[in-house]
Amino acid sequence: MAPKQAVPTMQQRMAAQILRLAPNEGLTPSALDGVRLMRANRSMPRRPVMYEPSICVVCQGRKRGFLGDEAFVYDAQHYLVLSVPLPFEGETEATPEEPFLGVSIRIDLAVAAELLLALDESGGAAAPAPKGICATPLGEELADAVLRMLNALTSPVEARLIGPAIVREIYFRVLTGEQGGAIRAGLTHQSQFGKIAKALRRIHTEFDGDLDVGSLAQEAGMSVPAFHVHFKAVTQTSPIQYVKATRLHKARLLMVQDGASAAHAATRVGYESASQFSREFKRFFGRTPQEEAALMKAGLSTPAAANPARYVTAP
Repeated sequence: MAPKQAVPTMQQRMAAQILRLAPNEGLTPSALDGVRLMRANRSMPRRPVMYEPSICVVCQGRKRGFLGDEAFVYDAQHYLVLSVPLPFEGETEATPEEPFLGVSIRIDLAVAAELLLALDESGGAAAPAPKGICATPLGEELADAVLRMLNALTSPVEARLIGPAIVREIYFRVLTGEQGGAIRAGLTHQSQFGKIAKALRRIHTEFDGDLDVGSLAQEAGMSVPAFHVHFKAVTQTSPIQYVKATRLHKARLLMVQDGASAAHAATRVGYESASQFSREFKRFFGRTPQEEAALMKAGLSTPAAANPARYVTAP
């Protein structure tokens, strides 16, 4: 009698599809807008990263994130939810034999708001204390939806016809889970968290303009001291440092993806002094703009964690 073969776990089946969909390291776009496959074949040290509001599900390997005094892990047992765009530090654990594999799903705030409205009408939404970023145990229903989405991505017809509905289901699973309240708070401007989330979105839209803390506080309906307190509670940093981090990440992206010079990137993100930009860039990333751009460009053909995407470093 032939030996009985072990049934692959859900994470193993997810990993097999990601290996198929993302044969190379880095961030691989998919047939679904906002859905990207993540792959890294080696560990990457702790470094500054920036994520947009997103859901990150890992099926193999591990990442650690560090925000202020907090540390969190997302791996095959925990998915990551970012309800607001946040700069923090991250490191990756992976080997050529067991690469880091995962999927990043950008949160479409319009779709999330529509679902939350429907949940409010049915009284079915969860509402824990909101956080800007949190690693949460991965439940079977969410894992099943992610696996079905990956399966659909292997077929252009299925990706186009049923993929969006599965992504919507993934939103639903997250919104009714432990971190649903954070996304709700980020969309509800009446709450302090929601007012800060609105300010963060403005910073990412108008990062190259004159972002005055006083005007941001006024728009949030807060005094400047209160705005500082609530802003730091969400981001673990000050408004000025957050703006600076956003501009530096944007500048790095311009240099890597668009081939912009350091001076041109500095101007594009709102710096008036190229020398000040270079000093702050080196202090933030630990390398000069030229050194960092060269390293990142080399990394585009190798490690995923060194691959930037839009204003977001690879999750």
